[in-house]
Amino acid sequence: MDGVKLQDKVYAGYAQAAKRIGLPFQQYRPTSTAGAILPASLIGTLVASFNAQDMKYAKANAYGKPLWYCLADGRLLSPGDYMVHGASTYFIAGMQPLLPILAVDCNRVLTFYRPQQQPTVGIGSYGGNTAENQQLIATGFPASVLQGTKGERNEVGLPGDVKTPWWAILLPALPGNMQLRTDDIAIDENGRRYVLASAEQTDLGWRLTAAEAGT
Repeated sequence: MDGVKLQDKVYAGYAQAAKRIGLPFQQYRPTSTAGAILPASLIGTLVASFNAQDMKYAKANAYGKPLWYCLADGRLLSPGDYMVHGASTYFIAGMQPLLPILAVDCNRVLTFYRPQQQPTVGIGSYGGNTAENQQLIATGFPASVLQGTKGERNEVGLPGDVKTPWWAILLPALPGNMQLRTDDIAIDENGRRYVLASAEQTDLGWRLTAAEAGT
């Protein structure tokens, strides 16, 4: 038996297990940066089960742990697919040969903007980041947004000031190979703003760090 046939058997086994313990998820495959969870992106319904990286289902997930294993028919999945059931949303991050399907639990929906570059030199109009000078680059993409490990003092630095929160963001690759950059702005469904401090594109999708910005 070669690797291809073995992989097919592994995914077929996942499919059988999902039929017994899984739930029906709507499967979306985004094709445009205009949105991820749209009728045009809906492929169909796929039975799936997610566990906290424990195929024996012997432990619950913990705080700050966005990674899960997905039991589903991998022959019908692709990295970047979104799986939605009720209030639960995951994206498929990795499908490495003969290894568990890696998924990310999404707790926020992000829209991304790129600040306009100011072409003038010397005295000119206000050069700060405003809604009027932001370019929309991607809208409505579920992502994992969890607290980072550090914060920074704000520029004023008063004794009673708290540190500016930092966040760790996981996101699948965007359609059309849309690139994210340092200083891009992300805004979630609650209006919270994040300024990207780093943007790393990996084979599992985007890994971002961001500082929370005032509205």
